[in-house]
Amino acid sequence: MGPSGSGKTTLLSLVAGFLTPTRGRILWDGRDLGPLPPGARPVSILFQDQNLFPHLTAAQNVGLGLRPDLRLSPAQRHSVEGALAAVGLEGLGARRPAQLSGGQQGRVALARVLLRERPLLLLDEAFAALGPALKDEMLDLVGSIADRSGATVLMVTHDPADARRFAELGIVVADGRAHPPQEIGALFADPPAALRAWLG
Repeated sequence: MGPSGSGKTTLLSLVAGFLTPTRGRILWDGRDLGPLPPGARPVSILFQDQNLFPHLTAAQNVGLGLRPDLRLSPAQRHSVEGALAAVGLEGLGARRPAQLSGGQQGRVALARVLLRERPLLLLDEAFAALGPALKDEMLDLVGSIADRSGATVLMVTHDPADARRFAELGIVVADGRAHPPQEIGALFADPPAALRAWLG
């Protein structure tokens, strides 16, 4: 977490492989991710704009997580249905994004990410545009799914309330520098100077 322009999205882009670090390495479970292209990394990323294709159904948008050409096997179609059910959209797979609420569209994007079954889920202000109740609902959903799957979630936020609600550990990003992770309660109880300055 940190103020706008502090480097939070840059950090996620480095982990995802969209940017190359000028020095240092990015390790996951002891493995250097540097040589891997974005598609081969053990990560899925969910953006704020959700990247849904308006001409495709919810099920097709989710299916893109498995095959960009949407030539899905019966087993893959079953997996798509399961992913939609896991995010509370059972029976809505035939609807297009315009026929869904904003919260339902967010769930479609989340289902697509979950279907890839990557161990690291990156959330780049994914729910920032939602109202407080819906944002809390989506954060709870991500948390419960991550608990069930064992995935690690790295979430970018500029909202301290989201960090307190969702995170076990917090990383303060300020002036292009990521500070070491700290337990979230301790972080807010005795914030470092960068976090204090941001919180005011």
